[in-house]
Amino acid sequence: MSTNPSSHRPLPAANLMGMSLSLPLSRREALRIGLFSTAGLLLADNWVRAAAETPPATTPVAAPPIQAKARSVIQIFLWGGMSHNDTWDPKPDAGYDYMGEFKTAIPTNVDGIQIGELFPNLAKQADKFSLIRSMTHRNNGHETAAYLMQTAHVPGERLAYPSVGAVFALFKSPTYKGIIPPYVVLTQPQGRFSEEGFLGPKLKPFATGGDPNAARFEVEGVVSRGITDARQKARRALLDKMNTMGHTLAASPQLALSEEAKKQAYELILGQGREVFDLSKEKPELRDRYGRNTFGQDCLAARRMVEAGIPYVVINYPGGWDTHSNHFATMRRQCPQLDQGLAMLLQDLHDHGLLESTLVWCCGEFGRTPRVDWQPPWNGGRNHHGNVFTAVVAGGGFKGGQVVGASDAKAEEVKDRPVYPVDLLGSIYALSGINASAKLPHPMGTEAHVLPSASENVKSGGLLSEIMS
Repeated sequence: MSTNPSSHRPLPAANLMGMSLSLPLSRREALRIGLFSTAGLLLADNWVRAAAETPPATTPVAAPPIQAKARSVIQIFLWGGMSHNDTWDPKPDAGYDYMGEFKTAIPTNVDGIQIGELFPNLAKQADKFSLIRSMTHRNNGHETAAYLMQTAHVPGERLAYPSVGAVFALFKSPTYKGIIPPYVVLTQPQGRFSEEGFLGPKLKPFATGGDPNAARFEVEGVVSRGITDARQKARRALLDKMNTMGHTLAASPQLALSEEAKKQAYELILGQGREVFDLSKEKPELRDRYGRNTFGQDCLAARRMVEAGIPYVVINYPGGWDTHSNHFATMRRQCPQLDQGLAMLLQDLHDHGLLESTLVWCCGEFGRTPRVDWQPPWNGGRNHHGNVFTAVVAGGGFKGGQVVGASDAKAEEVKDRPVYPVDLLGSIYALSGINASAKLPHPMGTEAHVLPSASENVKSGGLLSEIMS
Protein backbone atom coordinates (compact mmCIF):
# COMPACT_ATOMS: atom_id res chain seq x y z
CA MET A 1 0.00 0.00 0.00
CA SER A 2 1.52 3.28 -1.06
CA THR A 3 2.07 6.07 1.44
CA ASN A 4 2.65 8.73 -1.22
CA PRO A 5 0.59 11.92 -1.25
CA SER A 6 -2.45 11.78 -3.49
CA SER A 7 -0.89 14.41 -5.77
CA HIS A 8 1.66 11.87 -6.99
CA ARG A 9 0.93 8.96 -9.27
CA PRO A 10 2.58 5.67 -8.29
CA LEU A 11 5.11 4.20 -10.66
CA PRO A 12 4.12 0.94 -12.41
CA ALA A 13 4.53 -2.29 -10.47
CA ALA A 14 7.95 -3.92 -10.66
CA ASN A 15 7.39 -7.07 -12.73
CA LEU A 16 10.36 -8.86 -11.19
CA MET A 17 8.82 -9.04 -7.77
CA GLY A 18 5.13 -8.80 -8.62
CA MET A 19 5.09 -5.87 -6.19
CA SER A 20 2.94 -2.77 -6.27
CA LEU A 21 5.54 -0.13 -5.43
CA SER A 22 5.86 3.63 -5.84
CA LEU A 23 8.13 6.63 -5.47
CA PRO A 24 7.17 10.28 -4.90
CA LEU A 25 7.58 11.23 -8.57
CA SER A 26 4.97 11.80 -11.24
CA ARG A 27 4.99 9.59 -14.31
CA ARG A 28 6.08 12.53 -16.45
CA GLU A 29 8.97 13.39 -14.11
CA ALA A 30 10.09 9.79 -14.06
CA LEU A 31 10.08 9.57 -17.83
CA ARG A 32 12.01 12.84 -18.16
CA ILE A 33 14.90 11.59 -16.00
CA GLY A 34 15.02 8.21 -17.73
CA LEU A 35 13.85 6.23 -14.73
CA PHE A 36 12.34 3.46 -16.89
CA SER A 37 15.36 2.99 -19.14
CA THR A 38 16.61 -0.20 -17.48
CA ALA A 39 14.59 -3.33 -16.76
CA GLY A 40 14.00 -3.75 -13.06
CA LEU A 41 15.49 -0.31 -12.32
CA LEU A 42 13.60 0.36 -9.12
CA LEU A 43 13.63 -3.14 -7.73
CA ALA A 44 16.20 -2.91 -4.99
CA ASP A 45 15.30 0.51 -3.63
CA ASN A 46 11.61 -0.17 -3.69
CA TRP A 47 12.07 -3.52 -1.94
CA VAL A 48 13.75 -1.78 0.98
CA ARG A 49 11.01 0.87 1.03
CA ALA A 50 8.26 -1.75 0.82
CA ALA A 51 9.69 -3.72 3.72
CA ALA A 52 9.90 -0.55 5.78
CA GLU A 53 6.24 0.26 5.10
CA THR A 54 5.02 -2.96 6.73
CA PRO A 55 7.22 -3.72 9.73
CA PRO A 56 6.35 -6.87 11.64
CA ALA A 57 4.02 -6.04 14.50
CA THR A 58 4.58 -8.48 17.32
CA THR A 59 2.69 -9.22 20.48
CA PRO A 60 4.56 -8.80 23.78
CA VAL A 61 4.98 -12.49 24.53
CA ALA A 62 8.05 -14.48 25.52
CA ALA A 63 10.45 -15.59 22.81
CA PRO A 64 10.41 -19.25 21.81
CA PRO A 65 12.38 -21.38 24.31
CA ILE A 66 14.41 -22.86 21.45
CA GLN A 67 17.76 -21.45 20.38
CA ALA A 68 17.43 -19.95 16.90
CA LYS A 69 20.10 -21.48 14.68
CA ALA A 70 18.67 -21.21 11.16
CA ARG A 71 19.76 -18.16 9.21
CA SER A 72 18.22 -19.42 5.97
CA VAL A 73 15.67 -22.05 4.92
CA ILE A 74 15.53 -24.19 1.80
CA GLN A 75 12.14 -25.76 1.18
CA ILE A 76 11.91 -28.53 -1.42
CA PHE A 77 8.24 -28.76 -2.24
CA LEU A 78 7.27 -32.09 -3.81
CA TRP A 79 4.02 -30.68 -5.13
CA GLY A 80 1.44 -33.16 -6.28
CA GLY A 81 2.31 -35.43 -3.36
CA MET A 82 5.10 -38.00 -3.49
CA SER A 83 4.47 -41.59 -2.41
CA HIS A 84 5.84 -42.14 1.08
CA ASN A 85 6.00 -45.94 1.06
CA ASP A 86 7.95 -46.01 -2.22
CA THR A 87 10.50 -43.59 -0.82
CA TRP A 88 11.15 -42.77 2.85
CA ASP A 89 8.74 -45.12 4.64
CA PRO A 90 9.00 -48.43 2.79
CA LYS A 91 6.96 -51.45 3.90
CA PRO A 92 8.61 -54.43 2.17
CA ASP A 93 6.40 -56.92 4.03
CA ALA A 94 3.13 -55.31 2.94
CA GLY A 95 2.89 -57.33 -0.28
CA TYR A 96 2.60 -56.61 -3.98
CA ASP A 97 -0.67 -54.65 -3.79
CA TYR A 98 1.11 -52.10 -1.59
CA MET A 99 4.72 -52.22 -2.77
CA GLY A 100 4.15 -52.85 -6.47
CA GLU A 101 7.41 -52.80 -8.39
CA PHE A 102 9.52 -51.69 -5.40
CA LYS A 103 9.87 -54.70 -3.16
CA THR A 104 12.88 -53.86 -1.03
CA ALA A 105 14.20 -51.30 1.44
CA ILE A 106 17.88 -50.44 1.78
CA PRO A 107 19.92 -49.74 4.92
CA THR A 108 21.37 -46.30 5.63
CA ASN A 109 24.49 -45.16 7.43
CA VAL A 110 22.38 -44.96 10.61
CA ASP A 111 21.63 -48.29 12.26
CA GLY A 112 17.96 -49.21 12.18
CA ILE A 113 16.88 -46.69 9.51
CA GLN A 114 15.92 -48.00 6.09
CA ILE A 115 14.61 -46.09 3.07
CA GLY A 116 13.40 -46.96 -0.43
CA GLU A 117 15.66 -48.71 -2.89
CA LEU A 118 15.76 -45.71 -5.27
CA PHE A 119 17.65 -43.55 -2.74
CA PRO A 120 21.18 -44.96 -2.38
CA ASN A 121 22.80 -41.51 -2.15
CA LEU A 122 20.51 -40.30 0.63
CA ALA A 123 21.12 -43.60 2.42
CA LYS A 124 24.74 -42.46 2.81
CA GLN A 125 23.62 -39.11 4.25
CA ALA A 126 21.04 -40.33 6.80
CA ASP A 127 23.14 -39.00 9.66
CA LYS A 128 22.47 -35.49 8.31
CA PHE A 129 18.65 -35.61 8.16
CA SER A 130 15.68 -36.85 10.14
CA LEU A 131 12.49 -38.49 8.90
CA ILE A 132 9.06 -37.50 10.18
CA ARG A 133 7.03 -40.57 9.30
CA SER A 134 3.81 -39.49 10.98
CA MET A 135 2.88 -36.28 9.18
CA THR A 136 -0.90 -36.02 8.94
CA HIS A 137 -3.79 -33.67 8.22
CA ARG A 138 -6.30 -35.99 6.48
CA ASN A 139 -6.92 -33.51 3.66
CA ASN A 140 -6.82 -34.95 0.14
CA GLY A 141 -7.30 -31.82 -1.97
CA HIS A 142 -4.22 -30.37 -3.69
CA GLU A 143 -5.01 -26.71 -3.04
CA THR A 144 -6.34 -27.09 0.49
CA ALA A 145 -3.61 -29.51 1.55
CA ALA A 146 -0.90 -27.26 0.10
CA TYR A 147 -2.40 -24.33 2.00
CA LEU A 148 -2.38 -26.38 5.20
CA MET A 149 1.24 -27.45 4.77
CA GLN A 150 2.50 -23.95 4.05
CA THR A 151 0.40 -21.89 6.47
CA ALA A 152 -0.87 -24.39 9.12
CA HIS A 153 -4.18 -22.52 9.03
CA VAL A 154 -7.42 -24.33 8.23
CA PRO A 155 -8.58 -23.79 4.63
CA GLY A 156 -11.86 -21.95 4.22
CA GLU A 157 -11.32 -19.38 6.95
CA ARG A 158 -12.27 -15.78 6.26
CA LEU A 159 -8.59 -14.85 5.93
CA ALA A 160 -6.14 -16.07 3.29
CA TYR A 161 -2.97 -16.47 5.33
CA PRO A 162 0.55 -16.05 3.90
CA SER A 163 2.86 -18.97 3.27
CA VAL A 164 5.87 -19.66 5.46
CA GLY A 165 8.11 -18.04 2.82
CA ALA A 166 6.13 -14.80 2.88
CA VAL A 167 6.26 -14.77 6.67
CA PHE A 168 10.04 -15.11 6.48
CA ALA A 169 10.21 -12.27 3.97
CA LEU A 170 8.19 -10.07 6.33
CA PHE A 171 10.14 -10.75 9.51
CA LYS A 172 13.63 -11.10 8.05
CA SER A 173 13.53 -8.04 5.74
CA PRO A 174 14.56 -5.47 8.39
CA THR A 175 17.88 -7.26 8.99
CA TYR A 176 18.46 -8.74 5.53
CA LYS A 177 21.00 -6.63 3.60
CA GLY A 178 21.12 -8.48 0.29
CA ILE A 179 20.18 -7.05 -3.08
CA ILE A 180 18.18 -10.16 -4.12
CA PRO A 181 14.63 -10.37 -2.70
CA PRO A 182 14.42 -12.36 0.57
CA TYR A 183 11.89 -14.93 -0.72
CA VAL A 184 12.92 -16.71 -3.92
CA VAL A 185 11.26 -19.56 -5.81
CA LEU A 186 13.05 -21.87 -8.21
CA THR A 187 11.83 -21.68 -10.85
CA GLN A 188 8.02 -21.27 -11.02
CA PRO A 189 5.45 -20.51 -8.30
CA GLN A 190 3.59 -23.66 -7.30
CA GLY A 191 0.25 -22.01 -7.98
CA ARG A 192 -1.83 -23.99 -5.48
CA PHE A 193 -2.69 -20.80 -3.61
CA SER A 194 -1.60 -17.16 -3.37
CA GLU A 195 1.57 -17.45 -1.31
CA GLU A 196 1.57 -13.88 -0.04
CA GLY A 197 -2.01 -14.12 1.28
CA PHE A 198 -3.41 -10.96 2.84
CA LEU A 199 0.10 -9.49 3.19
CA GLY A 200 -0.29 -8.39 -0.42
CA PRO A 201 1.95 -8.41 -3.50
CA LYS A 202 4.92 -6.84 -1.73
CA LEU A 203 5.55 -10.21 -0.08
CA LYS A 204 5.00 -12.29 -3.19
CA PRO A 205 7.96 -14.56 -3.99
CA PHE A 206 10.47 -13.69 -6.67
CA ALA A 207 10.13 -16.59 -9.13
CA THR A 208 13.33 -16.89 -11.14
CA GLY A 209 11.88 -18.52 -14.25
CA GLY A 210 14.45 -19.98 -16.61
CA ASP A 211 16.30 -23.27 -16.22
CA PRO A 212 19.47 -23.49 -14.11
CA ASN A 213 20.49 -26.53 -16.18
CA ALA A 214 20.57 -24.49 -19.38
CA ALA A 215 23.80 -23.11 -20.80
CA ARG A 216 22.75 -19.71 -19.41
CA PHE A 217 20.41 -19.49 -16.42
CA GLU A 218 18.09 -16.73 -17.64
CA VAL A 219 16.68 -15.35 -14.41
CA GLU A 220 13.65 -13.12 -14.90
CA GLY A 221 14.72 -9.47 -14.77
CA VAL A 222 18.34 -10.34 -13.94
CA VAL A 223 19.74 -12.29 -16.89
CA SER A 224 18.11 -11.25 -20.17
CA ARG A 225 17.81 -13.57 -23.12
CA GLY A 226 20.17 -12.59 -25.91
CA ILE A 227 21.78 -9.73 -23.95
CA THR A 228 25.30 -10.36 -22.72
CA ASP A 229 26.79 -8.69 -19.67
CA ALA A 230 29.07 -6.66 -21.96
CA ARG A 231 26.10 -5.35 -23.90
CA GLN A 232 24.25 -4.52 -20.69
CA LYS A 233 27.26 -2.55 -19.46
CA ALA A 234 27.46 -0.70 -22.78
CA ARG A 235 23.80 0.24 -22.47
CA ARG A 236 24.45 1.52 -18.98
CA ALA A 237 27.35 3.67 -20.18
CA LEU A 238 25.28 5.08 -23.05
CA LEU A 239 22.37 5.89 -20.74
CA ASP A 240 24.69 7.65 -18.32
CA LYS A 241 26.24 9.70 -21.14
CA MET A 242 22.81 10.79 -22.39
CA ASN A 243 21.44 11.68 -18.97
CA THR A 244 22.33 15.38 -19.17
CA MET A 245 19.43 16.47 -16.96
CA GLY A 246 20.52 14.05 -14.28
CA HIS A 247 24.01 15.52 -14.28
CA THR A 248 22.69 19.09 -14.28
CA LEU A 249 20.28 18.51 -11.39
CA ALA A 250 22.48 16.15 -9.43
CA ALA A 251 21.75 18.01 -6.20
CA SER A 252 17.99 17.33 -6.47
CA PRO A 253 16.89 14.96 -3.65
CA GLN A 254 14.44 13.21 -5.98
CA LEU A 255 17.07 12.66 -8.64
CA ALA A 256 19.54 11.47 -6.02
CA LEU A 257 16.96 8.91 -4.94
CA SER A 258 16.47 7.70 -8.50
CA GLU A 259 20.22 7.45 -9.05
CA GLU A 260 20.55 5.31 -5.92
CA ALA A 261 17.74 3.10 -7.18
CA LYS A 262 19.50 2.82 -10.51
CA LYS A 263 22.76 1.89 -8.81
CA GLN A 264 21.10 -0.86 -6.79
CA ALA A 265 19.22 -2.16 -9.82
CA TYR A 266 22.46 -2.49 -11.76
CA GLU A 267 23.97 -4.26 -8.78
CA LEU A 268 21.17 -6.80 -9.15
CA ILE A 269 21.65 -7.14 -12.91
CA LEU A 270 25.43 -6.97 -13.15
CA GLY A 271 26.71 -7.31 -9.57
CA GLN A 272 25.75 -9.56 -6.67
CA GLY A 273 22.47 -10.67 -8.24
CA ARG A 274 24.10 -11.77 -11.48
CA GLU A 275 26.94 -13.42 -9.54
CA VAL A 276 24.67 -15.52 -7.32
CA PHE A 277 22.71 -16.93 -10.25
CA ASP A 278 25.78 -17.64 -12.39
CA LEU A 279 26.28 -21.37 -11.89
CA SER A 280 29.23 -21.35 -14.30
CA LYS A 281 31.25 -20.09 -11.32
CA GLU A 282 31.06 -23.60 -9.88
CA LYS A 283 33.43 -26.39 -10.90
CA PRO A 284 31.96 -28.69 -13.58
CA GLU A 285 32.71 -31.69 -11.36
CA LEU A 286 30.53 -30.28 -8.59
CA ARG A 287 27.69 -29.56 -11.01
CA ASP A 288 27.95 -33.15 -12.21
CA ARG A 289 27.64 -34.41 -8.63
CA TYR A 290 24.39 -32.48 -8.19
CA GLY A 291 23.07 -33.97 -11.43
CA ARG A 292 22.89 -32.28 -14.80
CA ASN A 293 19.14 -31.86 -14.68
CA THR A 294 16.85 -29.03 -13.64
CA PHE A 295 16.29 -30.24 -10.08
CA GLY A 296 19.96 -30.96 -9.43
CA GLN A 297 20.97 -27.50 -10.60
CA ASP A 298 18.07 -25.99 -8.61
CA CYS A 299 19.72 -27.45 -5.52
CA LEU A 300 23.09 -25.96 -6.43
CA ALA A 301 21.48 -22.56 -7.06
CA ALA A 302 19.74 -22.80 -3.68
CA ARG A 303 23.08 -23.44 -1.95
CA ARG A 304 24.54 -20.35 -3.65
CA MET A 305 21.56 -18.28 -2.53
CA VAL A 306 21.76 -19.22 1.14
CA GLU A 307 25.50 -18.65 0.93
CA ALA A 308 24.60 -15.09 -0.09
CA GLY A 309 22.33 -14.83 2.95
CA ILE A 310 18.91 -15.07 1.28
CA PRO A 311 16.45 -16.00 4.06
CA TYR A 312 13.99 -18.27 2.23
CA VAL A 313 14.40 -20.33 -0.93
CA VAL A 314 11.80 -22.72 -2.37
CA ILE A 315 12.50 -25.38 -4.97
CA ASN A 316 9.22 -26.39 -6.57
CA TYR A 317 10.04 -29.81 -7.96
CA PRO A 318 9.89 -29.62 -11.78
CA GLY A 319 7.11 -31.82 -13.12
CA GLY A 320 5.54 -32.64 -9.76
CA TRP A 321 4.50 -35.96 -8.21
CA ASP A 322 0.79 -36.31 -8.98
CA THR A 323 1.15 -39.93 -10.06
CA HIS A 324 -2.40 -41.24 -10.44
CA SER A 325 -1.14 -43.08 -13.52
CA ASN A 326 2.32 -43.99 -14.83
CA HIS A 327 3.30 -44.03 -11.20
CA PHE A 328 6.16 -46.50 -11.21
CA ALA A 329 7.65 -45.14 -14.44
CA THR A 330 7.59 -41.62 -12.97
CA MET A 331 9.18 -42.80 -9.75
CA ARG A 332 11.97 -44.58 -11.61
CA ARG A 333 12.69 -41.38 -13.55
CA GLN A 334 12.36 -38.76 -10.80
CA CYS A 335 13.47 -40.48 -7.61
CA PRO A 336 17.11 -40.88 -8.74
CA GLN A 337 17.23 -37.16 -9.53
CA LEU A 338 15.71 -36.26 -6.16
CA ASP A 339 18.10 -38.66 -4.45
CA GLN A 340 21.19 -37.26 -6.16
CA GLY A 341 20.28 -33.58 -5.85
CA LEU A 342 19.09 -33.61 -2.23
CA ALA A 343 21.96 -35.82 -1.01
CA MET A 344 24.50 -33.55 -2.69
CA LEU A 345 22.82 -30.44 -1.31
CA LEU A 346 23.18 -31.75 2.25
CA GLN A 347 26.79 -32.75 1.66
CA ASP A 348 27.65 -29.44 -0.01
CA LEU A 349 26.02 -27.37 2.73
CA HIS A 350 28.03 -29.39 5.24
CA ASP A 351 31.27 -28.90 3.29
CA HIS A 352 30.69 -25.14 3.14
CA GLY A 353 29.94 -24.94 6.87
CA LEU A 354 26.35 -23.92 6.12
CA LEU A 355 24.30 -26.89 7.29
CA GLU A 356 24.10 -25.74 10.91
CA SER A 357 22.71 -22.37 9.80
CA THR A 358 20.53 -23.63 6.92
CA LEU A 359 17.32 -25.49 7.63
CA VAL A 360 16.20 -27.84 4.85
CA TRP A 361 12.73 -29.37 4.72
CA CYS A 362 11.31 -31.55 1.99
CA CYS A 363 7.81 -32.97 1.48
CA GLY A 364 4.65 -32.57 -0.57
CA GLU A 365 1.17 -31.50 0.41
CA PHE A 366 0.37 -35.16 1.20
CA GLY A 367 1.48 -38.68 0.31
CA ARG A 368 -0.04 -41.28 -2.04
CA THR A 369 -2.38 -44.15 -1.24
CA PRO A 370 -0.33 -47.12 -0.03
CA ARG A 371 -2.58 -49.56 -1.84
CA VAL A 372 -1.85 -49.46 -5.57
CA ASP A 373 -4.84 -48.80 -7.83
CA TRP A 374 -4.48 -51.43 -10.57
CA GLN A 375 -7.84 -50.67 -12.20
CA PRO A 376 -8.30 -48.63 -15.41
CA PRO A 377 -7.67 -45.82 -16.07
CA TRP A 378 -4.95 -45.72 -13.40
CA ASN A 379 -3.35 -49.08 -14.24
CA GLY A 380 -0.98 -49.10 -11.32
CA GLY A 381 -1.28 -45.60 -9.88
CA ARG A 382 -1.51 -44.10 -6.44
CA ASN A 383 -4.04 -41.49 -5.37
CA HIS A 384 -4.04 -38.66 -2.79
CA HIS A 385 -3.37 -39.62 0.81
CA GLY A 386 -3.31 -37.07 3.64
CA ASN A 387 -3.83 -39.58 6.45
CA VAL A 388 -0.11 -40.18 6.91
CA PHE A 389 3.02 -39.28 4.94
CA THR A 390 6.69 -38.43 5.46
CA ALA A 391 8.71 -35.21 5.63
CA VAL A 392 12.50 -34.87 5.66
CA VAL A 393 14.16 -32.19 7.79
CA ALA A 394 17.83 -31.33 8.16
CA GLY A 395 20.17 -28.64 9.43
CA GLY A 396 19.36 -25.34 11.07
CA GLY A 397 18.98 -26.90 14.50
CA PHE A 398 17.34 -30.17 13.47
CA LYS A 399 19.30 -33.26 14.52
CA GLY A 400 20.24 -35.87 11.95
CA GLY A 401 19.89 -39.62 12.02
CA GLN A 402 16.52 -39.69 13.76
CA VAL A 403 13.00 -40.92 13.01
CA VAL A 404 9.97 -39.17 14.47
CA GLY A 405 6.70 -41.09 14.67
CA ALA A 406 5.62 -44.12 12.71
CA SER A 407 2.95 -45.28 10.32
CA ASP A 408 1.18 -48.62 10.58
CA ALA A 409 2.23 -51.84 8.88
CA LYS A 410 0.99 -50.71 5.45
CA ALA A 411 1.65 -46.94 5.80
CA GLU A 412 -2.08 -46.19 5.76
CA GLU A 413 -2.49 -44.48 9.14
CA VAL A 414 -0.42 -42.91 11.90
CA LYS A 415 0.70 -45.47 14.47
CA ASP A 416 2.78 -43.30 16.82
CA ARG A 417 3.32 -39.59 17.47
CA PRO A 418 1.11 -37.72 14.97
CA VAL A 419 2.78 -34.58 13.60
CA TYR A 420 0.50 -31.88 12.18
CA PRO A 421 1.38 -28.96 9.90
CA VAL A 422 1.31 -26.53 12.84
CA ASP A 423 3.91 -28.68 14.64
CA LEU A 424 6.30 -28.75 11.68
CA LEU A 425 5.95 -25.06 10.82
CA GLY A 426 6.08 -24.08 14.48
CA SER A 427 9.38 -25.93 14.83
CA ILE A 428 10.77 -24.24 11.71
CA TYR A 429 9.77 -20.82 13.01
CA ALA A 430 11.24 -21.52 16.45
CA LEU A 431 14.58 -22.60 15.00
CA SER A 432 14.59 -19.48 12.83
CA GLY A 433 13.84 -17.02 15.60
CA ILE A 434 10.33 -16.11 14.41
CA ASN A 435 7.69 -15.83 17.10
CA ALA A 436 4.76 -18.02 16.04
CA SER A 437 2.44 -15.91 18.22
CA ALA A 438 3.41 -12.68 16.48
CA LYS A 439 0.71 -10.56 14.91
CA LEU A 440 0.64 -10.20 11.14
CA PRO A 441 -0.16 -6.78 9.63
CA HIS A 442 -3.58 -7.12 8.02
CA PRO A 443 -4.57 -4.26 5.67
CA MET A 444 -7.96 -3.92 7.40
CA GLY A 445 -6.56 -4.23 10.91
CA THR A 446 -8.00 -7.72 11.45
CA GLU A 447 -6.39 -9.74 14.23
CA ALA A 448 -4.17 -12.40 12.66
CA HIS A 449 -1.16 -14.35 13.89
CA VAL A 450 1.66 -16.29 12.26
CA LEU A 451 0.28 -19.63 13.45
CA PRO A 452 -3.15 -20.53 14.80
CA SER A 453 -3.54 -20.80 18.55
CA ALA A 454 -4.90 -23.72 20.54
CA SER A 455 -8.21 -21.87 20.89
CA GLU A 456 -8.71 -22.17 17.12
CA ASN A 457 -9.23 -25.94 17.38
CA VAL A 458 -6.18 -26.80 15.30
CA LYS A 459 -4.82 -30.28 15.98
CA SER A 460 -1.29 -30.39 17.35
CA GLY A 461 1.11 -32.97 18.68
CA GLY A 462 3.58 -30.35 19.86
CA LEU A 463 6.89 -29.04 18.54
CA LEU A 464 9.45 -31.50 17.25
CA SER A 465 11.49 -31.06 20.40
CA GLU A 466 12.91 -34.59 20.17
CA ILE A 467 14.97 -33.57 17.11
CA MET A 468 15.56 -29.88 17.90
CA SER A 469 18.97 -29.04 19.32
